[in-house]
Amino acid sequence: MAEIRNPQSANPNDSRPAGAQIHVAITAFLALFSIVGFALYGLPFFYDFMVRDFGWSRAQVTSGNAYSKLLIGPVFGFIAGWIVDRFGPRRLMLIGILMAGLALIGLGLISTLGMFYLFYLFNALGYVCGGPLPNQVLLSRWFDKSRGKAMGFAYLGIGIGGAIVPLLAYWLCQKMSWHSALITLGILMIAIAFPMAFFVRESPGATPAANAKQAPVGVGPVFKRAAFYILAIGSMCSIGAVGGTMQNLKLFLSLDQKLPQNEIAHVLSLVLISSIAGRLLMGWLADQFPKKYVMILIYSIVACSIPLLFYASSHGALFTFAIVFGIGLGGDYMIIPLMAADIFGVRVLGRLMGVILTADGVAEALAPLAVAAIRDRTATYAGGFMLLIGLAVMGALAVSFLPGKKSDAAA
Repeated sequence: MAEIRNPQSANPNDSRPAGAQIHVAITAFLALFSIVGFALYGLPFFYDFMVRDFGWSRAQVTSGNAYSKLLIGPVFGFIAGWIVDRFGPRRLMLIGILMAGLALIGLGLISTLGMFYLFYLFNALGYVCGGPLPNQVLLSRWFDKSRGKAMGFAYLGIGIGGAIVPLLAYWLCQKMSWHSALITLGILMIAIAFPMAFFVRESPGATPAANAKQAPVGVGPVFKRAAFYILAIGSMCSIGAVGGTMQNLKLFLSLDQKLPQNEIAHVLSLVLISSIAGRLLMGWLADQFPKKYVMILIYSIVACSIPLLFYASSHGALFTFAIVFGIGLGGDYMIIPLMAADIFGVRVLGRLMGVILTADGVAEALAPLAVAAIRDRTATYAGGFMLLIGLAVMGALAVSFLPGKKSDAAA
């Protein structure tokens, strides 16, 4: 269907008002800044405190993320995608922002492993309802030709939030207990993300009621295509590699490498600062070249960066890792919905990403737990790092079998 040109549009290829597109982009930016940047990348900063204060093992402190995603993802992932396709992303985003913020507040009040798991369940629910899934659909509805750039800008929120949170958490921990620091981060998350999401429009020229009445597009034929399963396997492998690395990085640098907290905060921040460059670069490349090859490039960068952790005792190697891995991390999550929209189209994107993100969540849950368990059993991270490298390589190989051009159905 030909697009209607609008002189007020942000891009001559887009038929959406510029002001509304800016609101959408900022809303997605702030939601990802909070739910992914602050929560996903902020919580591992506190893992070594929990090991020291509560006597928990590395496997236990990483298991909260694992068990919550394994339970929440398969149960709610597809349901959340169906809700987004049927009723729009706004209301689900609002619920997710509240749950993710309250999860951090609750984790700041815990003293038992049972409460730790309970609030991690709320964190996983917040991620499913308010994180990448609704934001990817929201952006895909509002942007077409410039979708890669819009997704890249929104995903800058993850990089900026993730770059800020280690330094902010370290500063807060100098001023108060780590418990109070977590509570403060949870309150900030809600204050930052909720207001803009409350006023965002679901899609161009449509009300929530109109979205609900719109005839849904069947997703069944997509599940019969090999490309869907190849995309799911490839993304699972690479997300497992980056998730396993990020969830264990603070534990590795603090408890194994014995680095001081302020230096670790700067390394973690550098990873996420580099991810900003990665998101901008990969978003631009995705608009210029076939997304399949951009995806292979991203996964290859991740695979090449993790071996540098074997030389983490060298500051040069460690900071090189932070920069290179950060670039790969920046593009990793962002390229998946772009590839899915390119192959399968936008009308089924919510349900498809509900399934794919559920599969990715399983990998993101199991990989960190496996790496931590290997470390607990062998007293070294070497085996775990080899596992992560293998996953990243497998992801790149899987993506190489995807179609290189947009399908007729997606077009």
